[in-house]
Amino acid sequence: MSKKDPNINGDFNDSMQEHEENGKKRSKKDYGAQQIQVLKDLEAVRKRPGMYIGGTGLDGMMHLIWEVVDNSIDEALAGYCTQIDVIVHPDQRITVIDNGRGIPVEMHPIEKVPTLELIMTKLHSGGKFDNDSYQVSGGLHGVGVSVVNALASETVVDVRRDGKLYRQTFSKGLKVNDLEVVGKSSETGTTVTFLADTEIFDKIKYDYDRLSRRLRELAFLNPGLRIRLDNQVTSTQYDYRYEGGIVEFVKVLNEGEEVAPAEPIFLKAEDGPVSLEVAMQFTSKYDEHIFSFANNINTRDGGTHLTGFKTALTRVLNEYAREKKIITKDEDNLEGRDVREGLTAIISVKLPNPQFEGQTKGKLGNPDIDERMSNFIREHLSLYMNKNAGIARQILEKAITAAHARLAAKKARQMVRRKGLLSSMALPGKLADCSEKEPDKCELFIVEGDSAGGSAKQGRNRAFQAILPLRGKVLNVEKAALSKLFENKELNAVITALGVGIREEFDPEKLRYGKVILMADADVDGAHIRTLLLTFFFRNYKQLIENGNVYIAQPPLYQVKTGKKVEYVFNDEGLTQYRKDHKNGKFDLKRFKGLGEMNPTELWETTLNPDNRLLKQVTIADELETEQLFTVLMGSDVAPRRDFIMENADLTTNLDI
Repeated sequence: MSKKDPNINGDFNDSMQEHEENGKKRSKKDYGAQQIQVLKDLEAVRKRPGMYIGGTGLDGMMHLIWEVVDNSIDEALAGYCTQIDVIVHPDQRITVIDNGRGIPVEMHPIEKVPTLELIMTKLHSGGKFDNDSYQVSGGLHGVGVSVVNALASETVVDVRRDGKLYRQTFSKGLKVNDLEVVGKSSETGTTVTFLADTEIFDKIKYDYDRLSRRLRELAFLNPGLRIRLDNQVTSTQYDYRYEGGIVEFVKVLNEGEEVAPAEPIFLKAEDGPVSLEVAMQFTSKYDEHIFSFANNINTRDGGTHLTGFKTALTRVLNEYAREKKIITKDEDNLEGRDVREGLTAIISVKLPNPQFEGQTKGKLGNPDIDERMSNFIREHLSLYMNKNAGIARQILEKAITAAHARLAAKKARQMVRRKGLLSSMALPGKLADCSEKEPDKCELFIVEGDSAGGSAKQGRNRAFQAILPLRGKVLNVEKAALSKLFENKELNAVITALGVGIREEFDPEKLRYGKVILMADADVDGAHIRTLLLTFFFRNYKQLIENGNVYIAQPPLYQVKTGKKVEYVFNDEGLTQYRKDHKNGKFDLKRFKGLGEMNPTELWETTLNPDNRLLKQVTIADELETEQLFTVLMGSDVAPRRDFIMENADLTTNLDI
């Protein structure tokens, strides 16, 4: 078992094995004080890093940066910091600089060590437990920067405070030298530079795109705060500052869309110690895009603030519609999904003592925030609608249209079900199912074209692999109403084969295949079909992606023969490398124009056989970025798509025309 990726159960099993092997040498009475271990200071962090940063992979490495940046953001929330600089050095050191108050350096009255040293070397030490220091904070566990220090081979902290420049260096959680004065400073603030420890992390590399997106997100959430990123690895610089805050955030998300109202609705209020902000705008799209934050933390799983918002939004629109007789007595109320169709909204709450679920802080749990948010929306949105009757009617007309479309989709679904197409007993006629019935052992290949589907059906392992061929390019659901989806035979076949239902009928427990694999040609048309299918899954089966059920097959682009030896190359870069490795050898090269050109044996050897194939698991690294990407690539507006292509044209290495 690796020291870099410790496992509690593994440690327990190892201990049991050791106990059994040495059972004759020890007896139960040997259990005493000498057998009790106490992990001092930050030893526990180094022994179990996953408990503190979620793991030692890329997410864990990014967590190190977030912990340091969050401390600077907390200074901004407290009103003492106006600028934050993040530097990625060529050797992967990270530097975070802020112009806040500077970490205290005086001797701690109880611990009798400089406060800076205490904060850097002791868990659960910091100003976040004292509401007088930080009324609002994202990092409330008190383990942040000390955990970073524990998992870094070197950490250097500079503090500008009281006219002096202080410095202290640490390594693997331990101080290297005492706190010292190294100069004078007329400014205040803190600079933290750390180098992640290769004893903990296999490879030191950060997700630079995620870093820049998160910093931009923080700039949106903190109006007027300037955040600069200097990535010396990629030679890129960013300078983020948004006076408009989350209103600008919504505008960016809806860029290129048909919107109502022209300017996002912005609501803000202070409810005791709690600050509530909402920016919202409706588009002509069919899906809702609501992003919630608590103390700048992206609460991806929602929570009480999101629940309060959704409940109040539906109630306010129904009450207004009834009052103005836009909905008559004989008509049913609008449902939540009706009023949220096409909605883009940013919800941001800032509160003392937030209750997050787990260290990852994915969901806000404070029970009082539900009522606070609900009352806030009911009061302020009602006032807005009464003052802006034209906009209110426009929003309600869209919601009523959505309700009619929902009823039409329901009728279409019932019609399809009456025909037997959505019945669990009536699987698609083109589906070649597998004999295995345990979902976790089953694979569904969604294959482009009848020709490739035929080869796949012959080449597959019938025991656990099912094949569903699709004809042509499927419906672009980004630009189509739900009722249109149910009229599309190809996507109906996918819905039926999966067996989990769709939208409000979705039940992941009914999934018939543990792996859903998209298999298309390795060319431009194949890429387009994959994108259409990914759009369909992202909009209708996001939970399957989040649960790790969706994959993309990687068929080879080339076949290389050297005598009787046959090898496969999956891309042009691989072919270039192959040529370099076989400069003096002669070989025959064949380029596959599509899956249909492969015979069943070739398709099995390269793309179907679990022992040889390459699969890419589809994941959502950043939901905001993914939303924008699908909108740009698959939406109705041509201009943003053209701009995207022009901006990324220099990244194209092989264009198949």
